[in-house]
Amino acid sequence: MNSAHPDFAHVDSASATDADLLKLLQASPGNPVKTLNGKLIDIDSARGIARMQFEIVPAFCHTQGKVCQGGFLTGMVDTAMSMAGFAKGKLLVDVPTLEIKVSFLEAMGPGVVFAEGRVTRWGGSVGFLNGDLKDEKGRLIVHATSTIKIVRLKR
Repeated sequence: MNSAHPDFAHVDSASATDADLLKLLQASPGNPVKTLNGKLIDIDSARGIARMQFEIVPAFCHTQGKVCQGGFLTGMVDTAMSMAGFAKGKLLVDVPTLEIKVSFLEAMGPGVVFAEGRVTRWGGSVGFLNGDLKDEKGRLIVHATSTIKIVRLKR
């Protein structure tokens, strides 16, 4: 069975291992991942977890380049949560966001941040995700939750 996600329609991912999926996702990062200077580090499809790294550059920041604008941080945590959904669905789904709530807990300037997205509940057509964004010292910068539509391959 091929992927429901158009970027991976050529792939038979149903029997792929996490290492196979990770390699595939790393080889074809989407434009949002590239724009946000992101890199997928690890996935766990059984548990629905994705870990990513992003680099915040001064162009993402306001206040004389010292504070990252919230939309960029939201994009980073949303990307990690989406990757968790792709992993859970083994690329046999698309996971558009229906709703997202983001809590900004600390300011973050230029530097490296790590995001973890997790599937909280995986239903028939709707899923619930959560995610965190932390700095290199492990300080929690952002916490988010989202509701997604699970779009499965049509047979």
